[in-house]
Amino acid sequence: MSVRTRDWLKFGTLVAIAFVFGLAFASTLGLPKKGDALESIATSPPTAVAPQVTVPVTKSVSDLSDAFVGVAEHTRPAVVFIRSQHVDRGDNQRLPPGFEDFFPNLRRRPQVEQGSGSGFIVSPDGYILTNNHVVAGADKVTVRLYDKREFTAKVVGTDPNTDVAVIKIDARGLPTLAFGNSDSTRVGEWALAVGNPLGEAFAFTVTAGIISAKGRLLAGLQQTRYSIQDFIQTDAAINPGNSGGPLVNIRGQVVGINSAIASETGYYAGYGFAIPINLARTVMDQLVKTGHVERAVMGISIRDANQEDADAVGLKQITGVVVNSYTNDDSPAKKAGIQPGDVIIALDGEPVENTPQLQQKVGFKRPGEPVEVTLLRQGGEKKTVTVRLARAPGETDNEVATASSRSKSDVSSKEEMLGISVEPLTQDDARDARLRPVIERGGGLVVTDVSPEGPAFQRLQSSDDPGGPDIIVSVNGAPTRTRTAFREALRKVKPGDVVTLQVLSRSPDTPDGWASRVVRLRVR
Repeated sequence: MSVRTRDWLKFGTLVAIAFVFGLAFASTLGLPKKGDALESIATSPPTAVAPQVTVPVTKSVSDLSDAFVGVAEHTRPAVVFIRSQHVDRGDNQRLPPGFEDFFPNLRRRPQVEQGSGSGFIVSPDGYILTNNHVVAGADKVTVRLYDKREFTAKVVGTDPNTDVAVIKIDARGLPTLAFGNSDSTRVGEWALAVGNPLGEAFAFTVTAGIISAKGRLLAGLQQTRYSIQDFIQTDAAINPGNSGGPLVNIRGQVVGINSAIASETGYYAGYGFAIPINLARTVMDQLVKTGHVERAVMGISIRDANQEDADAVGLKQITGVVVNSYTNDDSPAKKAGIQPGDVIIALDGEPVENTPQLQQKVGFKRPGEPVEVTLLRQGGEKKTVTVRLARAPGETDNEVATASSRSKSDVSSKEEMLGISVEPLTQDDARDARLRPVIERGGGLVVTDVSPEGPAFQRLQSSDDPGGPDIIVSVNGAPTRTRTAFREALRKVKPGDVVTLQVLSRSPDTPDGWASRVVRLRVR
């Protein structure tokens, strides 16, 4: 045996002896054994100071908190604040000249309606998912990013039946969120809602909760007879303004679009609802590709099965969807032999448990596509029939037309470039003593309306404005006594160009009551 080996053996023996003597010495001091600390806490009087105990779950709680922080830091840069604006012009009644001051209540000014909501970026080149009700009917949509940049957004397309909309901003290299699988989410999982509750004052707020339920139907939210409702319920705080924002899981993946709340006051009361992202993605893909959603139907009215339905057809469990009636005489289901009272339990071999599930399975197939429907009939008869799906009627009535699909006359489009409406002077105007000097000067075009979102807003006065209207007598030096001349003067003008207007405005300081001024506008 070498000297080095003997030295190591001696050292190990000394360590073992020291350990044994240490245990014996500790026992004489009465140090607490395993479990003594917890027992001392339970038996100590209330005034005693409890000894510090390491809680085993502390690290887990800390890890969960860090996870929430990580999700918030990842998610918020891809969430946006959306402001929508709609101008209700109403029926502007034009009064005879000189009567405006006597009937001010009949001069209705355009009413500007504004709203706000949330959305989230789904592609680096600016596509954004949000709710239909956030942007529906908007004349102008503005998007503010987390880094405070603002953009005017284009509405790519909307689908009222699922309350999903896609808008786009002109930007590159934007942060995005990844999609999760809403079908695999489980009740009880953590969920975080991110958005802009109650407006700009609380922008980019993060709230936490759990998935409380799935497959919820909300009475009162059905927009059309073909609305699809399959909401995820969550107790993460959701308020007005959260609409369109993401509901994300603990991995930061989007599992839903926050859409609605259940509350008698209109504010958070513990129940929030989100559109499953799997449903929203199907809608989004069609909106981005075509600008609209094409939906298929079987031509039946349905509801969830109850105990009596299950008993009638011999089901041991309450599941499936009951056929109430046909929606029309040409119903594909009727042609296939499906009868009212039948309980549909499968589609193309996949189980059908409830109404939203069947709506989604059918709705996003192609019109004309055949599907295999498995059903149970009174008495327990089981049948499988082939139904060739039809196109859902009235889809175009529910879609928001995009700017490219709107047809406008050349004249009105030129007016819209400046955000105004104009009309030539009439014979009634010629009899108006206040307008006679304008006609004597050669005439012009009366500004009858100024759009609040146009470049002429607060630069030109319309017929409804105190001190108005302004009269446009030339555009870029060309006289504009007619709308044809006005259109020709703007024919070569492009967005971004500056247009010079010669305008006559009311003035008490001139002999004839009119003063000439120059107004320059940048065309949008």
